[in-house]
Amino acid sequence: MTKIYVLDTNVLLQDPYSIFSFEDNEVVIPAVVLEEVDSKKRNMDEIGRNARQVSRLIDGLRQNGKLHEKIPLENGGALRIELNHRSFHQLQDIFVEKTNDNRILAVAKNLSLEEETKLEGRRVILVSKDTLVRVKADAIGLYSEDFLSDRVVENDHIYTGVLEQFVDITLLNTFYEKKEIPASEFPNMTLYPNQFLIMKDTLGSSSSAIGMVDQTGKIIRKLVFDHDHIWGIRSRNVHQTMAIELLLRKDISLVTLIGKAGTGKTLLALASGLMQTEDYGDYKKLLVARPIVPVGKDIGFLPGEKQEKLRPWMQPIYDNLEYLFNVKKPGELDAILAGMGSIEVEALTYIRGRSIPDQFIIIDEAQNLTKHEVKTILTRVGERSKIVLMGDPEQIDHPYLDAYNNGLTYVVEKFKNETISGHVKLFKGERSGLAQLAADLL
Repeated sequence: MTKIYVLDTNVLLQDPYSIFSFEDNEVVIPAVVLEEVDSKKRNMDEIGRNARQVSRLIDGLRQNGKLHEKIPLENGGALRIELNHRSFHQLQDIFVEKTNDNRILAVAKNLSLEEETKLEGRRVILVSKDTLVRVKADAIGLYSEDFLSDRVVENDHIYTGVLEQFVDITLLNTFYEKKEIPASEFPNMTLYPNQFLIMKDTLGSSSSAIGMVDQTGKIIRKLVFDHDHIWGIRSRNVHQTMAIELLLRKDISLVTLIGKAGTGKTLLALASGLMQTEDYGDYKKLLVARPIVPVGKDIGFLPGEKQEKLRPWMQPIYDNLEYLFNVKKPGELDAILAGMGSIEVEALTYIRGRSIPDQFIIIDEAQNLTKHEVKTILTRVGERSKIVLMGDPEQIDHPYLDAYNNGLTYVVEKFKNETISGHVKLFKGERSGLAQLAADLL
């Protein structure tokens, strides 16, 4: 039996094409949702773009019939703008205020009560990404669901870029001797290009080795880079060693790094970028950017020129640069950067329309990017450039993103089969004992 899905505003603002995600069921959009979408369409951000896209989609569907009478969709379902079930009578004793959320709940509840009077009444389900709206729906006896079709992965099994396997000591000895082994030695494992493999002795000895699947997926080779340090930074754990391998490989154009706060993502990327830009001359410029998404309440407009406005947002980048340059005095870093001229710290706000060739590009806090924004960034990358996307999917400040549908996770999953990309998840925090404990406990 088909169902009726009532959509909350946040579902449409997250994915304008969500109306086509419910197969042959009926999709109902309350009139109040259209009002909320209309109030967002002038926003000059991703939400505003999606609001405008929703408006265009629904306007285009008007050609198929009258929206308030139900029109067919290409996937076999139907769409209807609900005007007749907005009465607040059923909920007025429960929710006193007629907020937009409560009006959407009223539409769903009235539809549900109507279906219950029919012989073969359909189930009415409210779809919302707002947790409290789903809680309210449950409280008044409504079925409710989160919108999950925008998720890249269905659970927490996000690709880590690393596998561990116990092997016979003779295979380890062969790997040490020949510096490679065929991937056919692991017939029951799914291996991706540029994936890392930690091999440990089955008998429990201390013998182990790190291999990397080549771009054909047929051979596991020894790591190319085994540096003692990069720009004064030494690897402190095996996953940092893997990250350095990806960051220094010229045949890998896209690197994604995921890890908790303090695992060294930004520091390793900056050190690698500085070494390849300043020491090796592989790239003409080091470009560092991050999205402008506040944690908590926004502090509002900032005074000064562009660089002065950006300084508070970019301060985490400058903190790492001060450490790498061993800055001792205030203002010394600005003088160093001005003298070098090859390091650019920028906000992602200004990246649209650019073409960026011959540069080492670092995008920090990429978990706060939407799928559309991360596509915009990657399509800016020019010839002979390398881009590094990094962040922690568990620390998201964007209102409509989570660990499973953000732009960083999207890139990790979509590019894991590609030969020009590499990924590794960093697990161990190296900032300090306190920082690691806080990341684990809090």
